[in-house]
Amino acid sequence: MNEKIKSLLQQLPKIDEILLCLEDVNVFERAPRDYIVKVCRSVVSGMRERILAAAKAGEAALPVPSAARAAHEVTMIIEDLHAFKLRRVVNATGIILHTNLGRAPLCDDALARLVEVSRGYSNLEFDLESGKRGLRYEVVTDILCTISGAEDAMVVNNNAAAVLLVLNTMARGKEAIVSRGELIEIGGEFRIPDVMERSGARLREVGTTNRTHLADYQRAVNETTGLILKVHTSNFRIAGFTEDVALPDLVRLGHEEGIPVMNDLGSGCFIDLSPFGFEKEPTVQEALKTGVDVVTFSGDKLLGGPQAGIVLGRHAILDRIKKNPLNRALRIDKLTLAALEATMKLYLNPDEARTRIPGLRALTGSAAVIEKKAKKLLRMLKKAGMMHYSFSLSQGYAMAGGGSLPTQEIPTVLVAVTSSRMSVHTLGEKLRHLDVPVIARIADEEVLLDVRTVDEADFALIARGLAEIEGTDT
Repeated sequence: MNEKIKSLLQQLPKIDEILLCLEDVNVFERAPRDYIVKVCRSVVSGMRERILAAAKAGEAALPVPSAARAAHEVTMIIEDLHAFKLRRVVNATGIILHTNLGRAPLCDDALARLVEVSRGYSNLEFDLESGKRGLRYEVVTDILCTISGAEDAMVVNNNAAAVLLVLNTMARGKEAIVSRGELIEIGGEFRIPDVMERSGARLREVGTTNRTHLADYQRAVNETTGLILKVHTSNFRIAGFTEDVALPDLVRLGHEEGIPVMNDLGSGCFIDLSPFGFEKEPTVQEALKTGVDVVTFSGDKLLGGPQAGIVLGRHAILDRIKKNPLNRALRIDKLTLAALEATMKLYLNPDEARTRIPGLRALTGSAAVIEKKAKKLLRMLKKAGMMHYSFSLSQGYAMAGGGSLPTQEIPTVLVAVTSSRMSVHTLGEKLRHLDVPVIARIADEEVLLDVRTVDEADFALIARGLAEIEGTDT
């Protein structure tokens, strides 16, 4: 080790020296002292590592350590503690139910109920009529059953939990029959076979990947069968030489054999979307009309509410599921219930639900409405006087996302942005680092802003963000 490196290492600041510098910037009001000391040690260690790494790389200019520099690093780390990690972003990707961006935005009614219910106490598990303890499910049971036609309802924290709970209740230690073509993988590498294994049910696969017949189910039924499971392949499609068994046929088989039938719908659609140009997506109401015993689906996909797993079906079966000890580990809180109740009340009028629930509004908005929005954003950006950007409109396609309507391309209009000062990838990165990040897509050497997923109230955020990027770019 040469003398220059030794000298730099000897100049590494002592912890007391850093703490003395920090006294002048009120850091000790921002975090516990013990934690600050720990950060100081970490910063000094980092300085040492950078000096050694630079020397090893043969760099001529080695970093010079000082107490002031270390204090600044410590201050930045402490400040970062106070910055919210979960942040609001502008979704300009055109993926409406973007899983990575939180899926469905909540409607105004749900947001208002969240504030109202969380402001103080609530009757979460208190029966106001009797003055005794009640069940939290009762908050949404009536509205869910009224809209869906189910006998009973309950809610857990997501649809994977709903599937797990139903299988554990109905088929633990028994076989659950399911078509090979329906053994799907949902987001985050969660697979139906894995969920079934954890539930204690034994998977009984029937048919083939592309073709399953009613006779396959009939041959699989035996004295150890606990459940027949039909999974809606909401996140993929198999085309070509295919065949599957319709839910009504499985329900008839189940009734004949005295075996309950479960339908995992996944996305949870309550409105027929085919009049808006979408392929036919089974609705919750249609599934329940077949006489199926239990149905599960998500609350935050096509339904447009908060993350939840909704279980609807026969009262006798739901009663068993509610009494499962596993249910307590999967139950939802008052905020989810408040948002879900407010969202479901809009479905009493389907047209109101379609126009007031953001996800549905984005899905079903007409091409003319989207083009009008795009032109409005384009005018706003051009009037902002940003000299180093070029803006234009182009046609494109949005996607439903969230494992819903996987093959459906939704016509949209894009605002394309390029900069004479930076690459589109640099611009995209800078948009992601704004105070309110703007998440766009990049294609054909353009940053593309898809207005189908952008609320008009956020247009000003986009304009200010681009102006900020232009103003700070050197």
